[in-house]
Amino acid sequence: MQVNSSNSLQNRYFSGTGSTGGIHLPDFNDNYVFSKKKSGISDEEYRRQIREQAYEDFAKGQFQNKSEGFNRLMKSYTSEVSPDRKGIITSGLKAVSKNRQTVIKPIDFVATLLEGKVKYQKLPSGNSDYIEFYDKNGEMVATYSNNGWTMYTTNAEASRQTEMCMIYNEAWGSARRGIAMAGEESANEDSPQNRFDAKA
Repeated sequence: MQVNSSNSLQNRYFSGTGSTGGIHLPDFNDNYVFSKKKSGISDEEYRRQIREQAYEDFAKGQFQNKSEGFNRLMKSYTSEVSPDRKGIITSGLKAVSKNRQTVIKPIDFVATLLEGKVKYQKLPSGNSDYIEFYDKNGEMVATYSNNGWTMYTTNAEASRQTEMCMIYNEAWGSARRGIAMAGEESANEDSPQNRFDAKA
């Protein structure tokens, strides 16, 4: 199973994203930068979309993150359980900026935020910053250093990504074996609960 899309971004640079306290923000629209977003789509509907995407990708000769449709779906599916990275990072940078303005020498501090906390360290070289961002569960969600960003996958996100890949891989394998997707849908129609979910 490939779960390449869940890998952290190794010191990636973003431009044209605006900045807070002189630090460029990550691109929250990037396929691999997840932040809390509730879509209102049920898990059953997501499973249907994931299976459909797998069949489409097989027909195009694509697999997982080689497919733009897969990447969009992964972002939406994962963001349902993501921490508010955007809020944590922007409020964390504001706290860092405020503290940096009041201290001349290198500083090291921890600020508690509404959605988590930020740890900041001004390194002795004078022009470098190291910042860690944590969600309210204490899981590290991002770091900033050497003018670049690294995103870290939370346990909930990793579990959700693995779940999506398992659904996708099973459907992709069925497509490869020539099994029609319609058989899966008709099997699900027997349950009144599934009919209700489909309308929701």
